[in-house]
Amino acid sequence: MRGLRLPLTARIRCGGATAAAFRLLAFVALSQGAISQAREPIEPLPLAVPMDLERAELGQQLFHDVRLSRGKDRSCATCHPLNGNGMDGKPRASAYRNNRLLRNTPTIFNVGFDLFLTWDGKFETLSDLNDKVLQDAALMDMTWPELLSELNADPKYVIRFKAIFPEGVSKQTVLDALDSFETSLITPKARFDKFLRGDHNALSGDEIEGYQLFKSYGCVACHQGINIGGNLFQTFGVFSDMAPKPKSPVYPDPGRFALTNDERDKGVFRVPSLRNVAVTAPYFHDGRAASLEDAVDTMARAQLGKVLSSKEIDLIVRFLGSLTGEYQGQPLEVKAQGAR
Repeated sequence: MRGLRLPLTARIRCGGATAAAFRLLAFVALSQGAISQAREPIEPLPLAVPMDLERAELGQQLFHDVRLSRGKDRSCATCHPLNGNGMDGKPRASAYRNNRLLRNTPTIFNVGFDLFLTWDGKFETLSDLNDKVLQDAALMDMTWPELLSELNADPKYVIRFKAIFPEGVSKQTVLDALDSFETSLITPKARFDKFLRGDHNALSGDEIEGYQLFKSYGCVACHQGINIGGNLFQTFGVFSDMAPKPKSPVYPDPGRFALTNDERDKGVFRVPSLRNVAVTAPYFHDGRAASLEDAVDTMARAQLGKVLSSKEIDLIVRFLGSLTGEYQGQPLEVKAQGAR
């Protein structure tokens, strides 16, 4: 069962050159007991989420256990290291015992607030996604009989599962534990969230100006709601063709078209969350943008048909930097290449 849902954010499919619709979401500014209301397209993350601590701790152990992979040499944390901002920092994920070209690894942080998962939005629940990841030959390459046999061979796992789940170790209980842990991975207390809650000193003048540009230019048409994205789809390249043209026959990435076989879905991808975007480079499904400045410039040209000045790009980047939150009380930071 999905641990978290965002009931107020509309599920909107945007495509082509049609202007994307978006809802302005009402929220109550709770900072220091304030009761005044403000209307913004973005909502602050909650400071905490409901969680079954025992299930989440079991899920954490599974998340870091290399025995969930066939070669016993990679875990979920291999691609989603929590000390690396929840992602591997590579343009594309490394395939496991498989030559398939993979996409960029999104951060695992705040994943419970996304309505759609993976770049093509194939999954809507973490259980379904984890089920696929564990069995995918390019990822963990396990089968459920093998995985359950491995876990049942460990007396500590058997005792721990039985203490939490009456049925003990099973496919459903493994997925339930992973779901519980992953939905607990939130990063509250971003300075922008503090600003939304009424702390007007949380942002600098440049960051506020960047936010105004972010809204006035229409970035919030797709990047809105509690996760500032993750709840709709959009063509990558509304105003220009963004498909790369290297020699590799696998290009261009068809996006959702590979799932739906609908011509309208060619080049359509899930809009990613912008939470912690300043510390989760590189960007886009193929990791083509190494810097946030490049990503903002690309988005303006491809999605808005605008050429921004260096000053405008800088202001928007400054605003995006205010979206970085904390994990377990520590602010997330940019990680050096290869530092995990």
